[in-house]
Amino acid sequence: MSKAESSSSNQVKVDISLSPRVNSVKPSKTVAITDHATALAQAGVPVIRLAAGEPDFDTPAIIAEAGINAIREGYTRYSPNAGTLELRTAICHKLKEENGISYTPDQIVVSNGAKQSILQAVLAVCSPGDEVIIPAPYWVSYPEMARLADATPVILPTLISDNFLLDPELLESNITEKSRLLILCSPSNPTGSVYPKKLLEKIAEIVAKNPRLLVLSDEIYEHIIYAPATHTSFASLPGMWERTLTVNGFSKAFAMTGWRLGYIAGPKNFIAACNKIQSQSTSGASSIAQKAGVAALGLGYAGGEVVSSMVKAFRERRDFLVKSFGELEGVKISEPQGAFYLFIDFSSYYGIEVEGFGKIENSESLCRYLLDEGQVALVPGDAFGDDSCIRISYAASLTTLQASFERIKKALISLRPAVPV
Repeated sequence: MSKAESSSSNQVKVDISLSPRVNSVKPSKTVAITDHATALAQAGVPVIRLAAGEPDFDTPAIIAEAGINAIREGYTRYSPNAGTLELRTAICHKLKEENGISYTPDQIVVSNGAKQSILQAVLAVCSPGDEVIIPAPYWVSYPEMARLADATPVILPTLISDNFLLDPELLESNITEKSRLLILCSPSNPTGSVYPKKLLEKIAEIVAKNPRLLVLSDEIYEHIIYAPATHTSFASLPGMWERTLTVNGFSKAFAMTGWRLGYIAGPKNFIAACNKIQSQSTSGASSIAQKAGVAALGLGYAGGEVVSSMVKAFRERRDFLVKSFGELEGVKISEPQGAFYLFIDFSSYYGIEVEGFGKIENSESLCRYLLDEGQVALVPGDAFGDDSCIRISYAASLTTLQASFERIKKALISLRPAVPV
């Protein structure tokens, strides 16, 4: 036996097992589908990608210029862990003026995107065995973040006939002594639903009865809202400031997805805990992005004309898609009041056998069929906790959406609803 063979045979086998915590987490389907569609496009397949929640607009010039100037002026060093005082002060002003909630800079932590802010909040307040209440359809990451904190996600279904809004009675009946966090997202990803103030007040009354229950209010889409719908910050409701963690950011309204900038606001003890977690993980957000964030908040109330022009375009796209899909057989739609997603019920097409493809059994197989047959990338509803629907992002030009609708319509034309609607 050679020396190399002898050495190899005596080698100790490496333990390649992973943490149970990581094994309990599912990968993000939106990320996976977006990556797959991008790979197809790079291979020359003319795929229309409507999976990612990313505005197609460029970052407004005044914001981009602030970032460029930061680089030119040498503003490229580490920032304070919680964010620059300049940006946190601007965020406090924004929350007071636009949302009616008062904070001081030490009650704000700026992170590398709202996603990081949410995860840190869940890790900060949840103990193993705690329950995190999540209305479905939900953003794909909420349940997985709960699992990363060794907490149990408790999923509460909503109905398309109720515009996917949480029933307060269902909430109250599912609260236990283990309930620690309720996650609300308004306007919603994936449904575009907006919680009316009266409904939030009913939810707040229920929350108030349970001393351990906190609320994480994800308000990342607050400025992308269509009149007459209006946005209400949960922390502004009577008695809710003390138990609400408000998350927001710059990605959606200001078309700053790649800048990676978000923040959380709340009572100091919770925010200090988030700050501690961040100090041992990523440290402060990009100094350059933070300068751009200050410029974004300087655009005026709700982003001023720059943001309102983008919202106007989103509304035009929404109206086109709602009208177009509403004319298809066997389709159910709840018209979104905010964000830039349609969550459409295509379940009447399930159960159909397609020659050369197989049976369309659920949202995932229908999405695969539409990608294969129509070359349009969408996200199956089961990723959001509702297998009857498919999410379509209309953060794309109207021309692109018109082309995608024609492709989807053509792909479905040979299919007939398997059950009456």
